[in-house]
Amino acid sequence: MAIAKAERLMNLALCLMNTRRPVSKRELRASIEAYHEVTSDDAFNRMFERDKDDLRELGLVIDTVESLDGEFGYLARSDRNRLPDIALDPEEAAALSLAAKVWQQARLAEAASGALQKLRAAGVPYEDASSALEPRIPAPEPAFEALMVATRERRTVAFDYRKANAVRPEPRLVEPWALECWRGHWYLAGYDRDRSDVRVFRLSRISGKVRSRGAATAEVPDHVDVRDAVARWAGEGATAATARIRLRRDSGYPLRARALSASSVDADWDELEIPYGHGLDAWLAEFGPDVVVVAPDELRAEVVDRLRAVAKG
Repeated sequence: MAIAKAERLMNLALCLMNTRRPVSKRELRASIEAYHEVTSDDAFNRMFERDKDDLRELGLVIDTVESLDGEFGYLARSDRNRLPDIALDPEEAAALSLAAKVWQQARLAEAASGALQKLRAAGVPYEDASSALEPRIPAPEPAFEALMVATRERRTVAFDYRKANAVRPEPRLVEPWALECWRGHWYLAGYDRDRSDVRVFRLSRISGKVRSRGAATAEVPDHVDVRDAVARWAGEGATAATARIRLRRDSGYPLRARALSASSVDADWDELEIPYGHGLDAWLAEFGPDVVVVAPDELRAEVVDRLRAVAKG
């Protein structure tokens, strides 16, 4: 539906911008294929008015002209809809080039590359930013792309989700609000219809396909702070479960500040009990050989997997 609407708006804009005289609604309805599917005059009039308002909101200047016989026509004059020349200094151009390299996920990487090609075509000079240390935002979870599209299009989704320490996944029906990468994991914040409340989901715990279930209906807050919600639910503020770790003496002060209890093991190691949230494995991996996970087994396995991935990379 979103792609169809985008195509319809694009065709309407092209019609309005490539005419030398005002075009009536009747002519536009006959010229644009997407309008052929609308059989009711009232439905077409409502759709056309919405499309016209959407184009104006996007910045297109549309003139309304009344003919001598009282019929209204529309056109978008090129002299009133010409974009200013793009001017970037070397620092701004380098920043855009670096930002385009951040995304590793296929769809977003393609979009970023296309944006740079359009800048080149517009005559904007810049050099590709290269560095031994380049920022990367990986999105390896299979559910990422479907949830990104559903979030953008405000579509309700259904998926199977396995909670921490759960044996089997459970079905969820969610209206996505926003995606956030936190401590190496992607999370989704949204409205869980079955639980009638806001929930946060770690994408790596989603099983199978994400399935579309129609338009979302819950009101989205003006500001969705996913990072804060994830931090409360899955990070340092989580208190539903705890983990036991051994920490090398005189190291890991951020972990010590979050510890619920601490005791000395020997001259080199202390044992701490800390809140166990879903982002803890990535945080513990940052401390390398100064941390050993004692329990739970699941957390220890996740930290070991992360350290092995770093060693291979």
